[in-house]
Amino acid sequence: MIFKVFYQELPNEVPVRERTKSLYLEAESERDVRVKLNDRNLNIEYIQLLNETHLAYEKQSENFTMENV
Repeated sequence: MIFKVFYQELPNEVPVRERTKSLYLEAESERDVRVKLNDRNLNIEYIQLLNETHLAYEKQSENFTMENV
């Protein structure tokens, strides 16, 4: 399954839309995503499971890259 993770780079930072970043990660569950990203010390805002249609749309973006964790 592919997940889109919305996060802030600083763990103490209050979520602000303009500074929210995203990454794409393959994992078994939301919990697995959190375990894989635990060492990065990110402030995770939201984890979204992408269905096939949404994933196809995201792949059209020039910013689409899968994280290797």
